[in-house]
Amino acid sequence: MQGFLSRSATIAAIASLTVTPALARKASHFTDLNGLRAASAERELNARGLHYVDGRRGNYDERYSYWWDDDGKDCLVVEVADGRVMTVNDAKNSDCHKSSGDAGTAVAAIAGVALLGALLAHKSDHHDDKQHFDNHDDERQYDRGFNDGLYSKSYHNYDSSSFYSRGYSKGVQQRNNNTRDHHGHGGYDRSAKFTDLRGARASSADGEMRDRGFRNVDGFKSGSTAYTIWNRPSSSQCIQMAVADGRVDSIVDIHQHPKCR
Repeated sequence: MQGFLSRSATIAAIASLTVTPALARKASHFTDLNGLRAASAERELNARGLHYVDGRRGNYDERYSYWWDDDGKDCLVVEVADGRVMTVNDAKNSDCHKSSGDAGTAVAAIAGVALLGALLAHKSDHHDDKQHFDNHDDERQYDRGFNDGLYSKSYHNYDSSSFYSRGYSKGVQQRNNNTRDHHGHGGYDRSAKFTDLRGARASSADGEMRDRGFRNVDGFKSGSTAYTIWNRPSSSQCIQMAVADGRVDSIVDIHQHPKCR
C-alpha cells in the first residue's frame, strides 16, 4: 500500500509540473473588429496580445495580414479592403511560420528550418477554398508550382501534376499583385502613377493626367465608351484611358501608339 501511495504521489508531482497549454483564442472572438479602420484594428490586435507576422496583397487590392497569439498559440488572418477590416478568420499555424506544437514537428522545425521555409511559402488563402491540402505530396506540388510562378521561373511540371499547375497560376497571380505598382519601365526616369485613377470621374482624371506630365495625343469612341491616348515622353509611357458613364472604366499602359514617342 505504501508503495502504491508513493507511486501515486510521484505521478501527481509530475502532473503538477506539466504545462497546461493556454486556450486558443479563435477568430470568433475577434468579430468585433469587422468594419474597423485598419489602424484602429491594428492597435486593438496589439492590445489583445497578438503580433503581426507578415502580409500580402490580394487580387483586388485587398490586404491580408497574419497575426500570432502567443497565449493561445493561434494564427489569425485579417482581410482589409478600402481601409477597413472585412473579415477575421482562423489560419493554420504554418501560415504564421509556427509548428503545430507536437514534439515531432518541433524537432523537424529545428533540424530542417530551410526545408520548412520552402514548404510553407504559400498561405492557406492562396487556395481557392482557403485551406491547405491534407495530402502532403499534393501540397508540396502546389507549393513548388506557386514558387516557380511567384519568382518568374519557367513552368516545369515534370510530374504532370494538376496541383503544380494550380499552384503556378496562383504564384503568377501573386507576383502580379506584388508588383502592381511597377509600371513596366526600366531606366532612371521616374514613371508617373496612373492606375489609381480607375473609377475616377473623367474630368478629374483628365486634370490629374495633365498634372502628372501627360498630354492627350489621340482619342476615339467605340459604342458608349470613349478612349483617349495619353503620352509622357520623359518616362516613355503611352496610356489608354477608357471612359464609360462619365467615369474611368479602365486605364492601361499600351506602350506603343503612332502618336506616342
